[in-house]
Amino acid sequence: MKHGKKYNESVKKYDHDKEYEVAEACALVKDLHFAKFDETVEVHVRLNLKKSQSVRDTVVLPNQFRGEKKILVFCKGEKEKEALEAGAAFAGSDDLIDKVKGGWLDFDVAVATPDMMKDVGKLGMVLGRKGLMPNPKTGTVTFDLKAAVAELRKGRTEFRSDKSNIIHLAIGKVSMAPEQVSANLTTLLQEIERKRPADAKGDFVGSVYLSSTMGPGVHVAQAKSEKR
Repeated sequence: MKHGKKYNESVKKYDHDKEYEVAEACALVKDLHFAKFDETVEVHVRLNLKKSQSVRDTVVLPNQFRGEKKILVFCKGEKEKEALEAGAAFAGSDDLIDKVKGGWLDFDVAVATPDMMKDVGKLGMVLGRKGLMPNPKTGTVTFDLKAAVAELRKGRTEFRSDKSNIIHLAIGKVSMAPEQVSANLTTLLQEIERKRPADAKGDFVGSVYLSSTMGPGVHVAQAKSEKR
């Protein structure tokens, strides 16, 4: 793959074969960035999983870097008031379902009470393609709307392994202090380790690479998990 002059100059600034400690890697990614915009810092974590295994959960990173999310809650009755008072941008039942059916998607995350999922499930083709379908595994199907909305407003975000057993996630901006990005990365890796399948053998996390949107990847050293 051909790269531009700035990318090639950036690559010369570090040792490709070295594994950098978390704090050092986060500082290096900031130093290597060259684009004129505020690049996103992305992490790519390869897991050693069996074909039948996957990892999916949510995490609240300690240092936020995105604007506040617009939260939509599918609910009815008194739950509508609870959702709006908790900070949801939209709350309702049939009215919101009809709007989404019509193509309206002016929100960042959707939450639903369990009694609404029969109707919300009919929006699968619309919400599923955008990754917006409420799911119990990510805490977005619940009657405790106050807690769910509060966590989402703090920046709770979903991570999941793809078909290649890799988790890709944005964890910061190059304009942030390296210490803030480092804290976010450490928090994420701890959450991933918590999701280790009970029957996983050897090192659960195979490799961790960090990069900015346009910059080269930096290999992050990690504490090897104990073999089981």
